[in-house]
Amino acid sequence: MSIHEECGVFGMIAPQQCDAADMVYYGLYALQHRGQESCGIVVNDDGVFVSHKDLGLVSEVFHSSILSSFPKGKIAVGHVRYGTTGGTNRRNCQPIEVNHQKGRMAIAHNGNLSNAAELRNELELSGAIFHTTSDTETIAYIVTKERLSSSSIEEAVIRAMNTLDGAYSLVLMSPQKLICARDPYGFRPLCYGKTADDIYVVASESAALKSVGAEFVSDVEPGEVLVFDGKSVVSYKNHCGKKEKKICVFEYIYFARPDSVIDGISVHSARFNTGRILAQKHPAKADVVIGVPDSGLDAALGYSRESGIPYTIGLIKNKYIGRTFIAPGQSSRMDQVKIKLAAIEENVRGKSVVLVDDSIVRGTTSARLVRLLREAGAKEIHMRISSPPFLHPCYYGTDIDSEEHLIANKHTAEEIAEMIGCDTLGYLPVESLSELVGSEHYCSACFDGRYPTPIPTDTRKNRFEQKLSEKNKER
Repeated sequence: MSIHEECGVFGMIAPQQCDAADMVYYGLYALQHRGQESCGIVVNDDGVFVSHKDLGLVSEVFHSSILSSFPKGKIAVGHVRYGTTGGTNRRNCQPIEVNHQKGRMAIAHNGNLSNAAELRNELELSGAIFHTTSDTETIAYIVTKERLSSSSIEEAVIRAMNTLDGAYSLVLMSPQKLICARDPYGFRPLCYGKTADDIYVVASESAALKSVGAEFVSDVEPGEVLVFDGKSVVSYKNHCGKKEKKICVFEYIYFARPDSVIDGISVHSARFNTGRILAQKHPAKADVVIGVPDSGLDAALGYSRESGIPYTIGLIKNKYIGRTFIAPGQSSRMDQVKIKLAAIEENVRGKSVVLVDDSIVRGTTSARLVRLLREAGAKEIHMRISSPPFLHPCYYGTDIDSEEHLIANKHTAEEIAEMIGCDTLGYLPVESLSELVGSEHYCSACFDGRYPTPIPTDTRKNRFEQKLSEKNKER
């Protein structure tokens, strides 16, 4: 089992009609690492919404004929998805579009609501009919409900934020405006920039801004709502009450692209520092340091610099397989690592190797990595993990949903090392996480169990599918 991303959002608004779908396409391409199950784009053509959404990668869903079918527009939003709530099917593709009494709306969401089940139940009891099983539709319903008694769409979003709990970075499009919002804890990243042509761009990561030629302007602050009308930007703050900032620390360790900067902190530098700390806390006598592509490479470089052990490339990743590669059947499961990765034998044969990876979940992938290097002739393997041990589930958008599946919950580092076949194993100490973000303002609940919000009563990813199945049986 590997860790999966939550989602990526992207939006743009221009002063005049342009090839909006093309810009969103390139933005989503830059965010592909955040979600590879499905994607979608909605373009606003003078109040008429034109959309295309489907399962698959951005390059698979939006081939040239699809992109050319979009009209020009001033506003557009897009989304790449890995679902932490709701199944993988077309109905859960985003952005979600809503037609209501006061107009139209399209919304894209990154994160996970911790009170989604309670809110959905309340809405259903009031007569709401859900068409998807993702918590994004719950957000859409809450915003729509507030819009009916609000003077503007931004007022509706602000009022809705007082109802929503958990992680959400939103990009929302109305017929006239582009709106973005970040939850009061700032669990998930969100930023915006501007191009030389005065096009405002909102994205989950700064790397996506650069991909469309936009200069970074600012991160969206926790609890902030920004309203873009094509000419100016208006900010709304301090409407959710004061909360302590809790950016997901795993954004820096794994999720984000290394060339992104989140809340003023370079992702590359944060990962480099994890390797540096690992070398201090868990030194090893070795000939070379190698990293597991992709997020282990920066940490491996940091380990090498701090320890003085030469860094080399020991594993090559198949560039045509994404993070969420799915084998065609259960019988192929044991071959996935060899399909994804290959060892460079001349760099590891007969050598003592420090192997740096970002995490261990169940341990099966780590065991296959170790075996791959053993088969390539590595003499010793000292595994170093650039995150602390996973001990608890995440309710804010990371696909870690059960303590029983977490190997570190039941075994010590020494026991795990024996189980996966390496000579020694060392994790990043949980108390060292503050060195990555420069403060204590981060969420590390999956490592230490300190949750910023109440724990949901029902934590199953497919809870809404099961609910739907039960209703069908009643019929």
